[in-house]
Amino acid sequence: MEKHLFPKNFFYRHSQFVAPDLIGCYLIKKNNENDRVKGVIVETEAYSQEEEACHGYRKRTESNKSLFGKPGTFYIYKSYGIHHCLNIVTDKENFASGVLIRAVFISKKNERLASGPGLVTKTFGVDISFNSLEVINNNSLWISQSDLNLEKKDLIQTTRIGISKAKNIKWRWYLKNSRSVSKRLKGDRTPKFK
Repeated sequence: MEKHLFPKNFFYRHSQFVAPDLIGCYLIKKNNENDRVKGVIVETEAYSQEEEACHGYRKRTESNKSLFGKPGTFYIYKSYGIHHCLNIVTDKENFASGVLIRAVFISKKNERLASGPGLVTKTFGVDISFNSLEVINNNSLWISQSDLNLEKKDLIQTTRIGISKAKNIKWRWYLKNSRSVSKRLKGDRTPKFK
C-alpha cells in the first residue's frame, strides 16, 4: 500500500499554501482488497475564516465544526443538499481553514470523470461518513504525496468558482497541462490530447 507520508507540519499551514502543494498528490480510496480508485489531484481551492466564502467565516456550527478541527483531517459537507465536497483541514485547531479538492485525473478513465467537486466524491464514493477522518492514518481514503516534481510554472493561479462572496481572491490552483480541470482561466486553452 503506497503511502508517501507528508512532512510533519505539511497541513499545519494556511490553506493558501497547502492548496497548491496538493496539486500532483494522489487521492486514493480503497473499496476492498481488490478494488481501489487512485487519481492525481489537478485542481484545488483554499478557504479561510478570514474571508466571507469560508463556511467558518461567521462562527462554528454543528455542520462546520470539523473544519475547525485538527489539520490533516477531512471536512466533508453537502453542497446545495445534492453532492458531497471533499476538503482537507489546514493551519491550526479552532481556526477554520481548508482546501477543497476540485478535480482529480484518473488514468485509463474518462478524463472528465472527476472534474468538479461533486464528481470527485461521486467517483471516489465519498460521503459524510469520512468527515473528520485523518488524511494519512487510515486505510480507506487517503492522500499520498506527489512524485511528479511540479514547479510553480506548471500551475495556474486564479479566482475560485461558484461562490457569491470574496470572489476576487485568487485561491484556486490547477495543473496547466491537465484536461481534467473543472474550469479553465479565460484564454487558457485545454491542452491537446496526447
